[in-house]
Amino acid sequence: MRKLQTQGVHHITLVGADRQTSIDFWEGVLGMPFVFDQPNLDDPEEGHLYFDPGDGRLITIFTNESRTPDPGRTPTEPGCVHHLAFNVSQATFSQAVKRLDARGIRHSGPKDRGFMDSIYFNDPMGLLIELASYRFEPPEGCRHADVMIEAHRIRVERGDSHIDREHLADAIELLVERRQSSLSEDRGARNPY
Repeated sequence: MRKLQTQGVHHITLVGADRQTSIDFWEGVLGMPFVFDQPNLDDPEEGHLYFDPGDGRLITIFTNESRTPDPGRTPTEPGCVHHLAFNVSQATFSQAVKRLDARGIRHSGPKDRGFMDSIYFNDPMGLLIELASYRFEPPEGCRHADVMIEAHRIRVERGDSHIDREHLADAIELLVERRQSSLSEDRGARNPY
């Protein structure tokens, strides 16, 4: 038996409202460029809009002119999507409350998640959207996931309940030490003063 190895998210497709509502939210609120437009090849009554969330992957929306926005929360039973989280910079995150308030979009306010900051609000169809901003940059040659797994190991070893900034800082230090050579025989912390 062998795995079917994935290499990232190709795209996520959501059922949206009408075409203009979908464009207004995904591009007009979240800033995702509208990059491709065609009919839904499985249902000619629907459109299929493609947006770039910022990493070249795709968020696609099935639209139908007979559907209107429905802000009631989407189902959260087992097997349903709870929310979608999109990465934003700390600079953008610092503006989220002001910019959501300016549009009259109800939101959770900033949430401290230890390793990231989050804010939640619903799209026009009731899907919970999260704007997430990491509180760290991974070392050169590493990904956020590399830092997260090391921070997790450190957290578990210390018996802490969740990953926080200290775990991240220690994980980054560990990754740099492992990945980057040094001429020093002892790379431990020093006090030169």
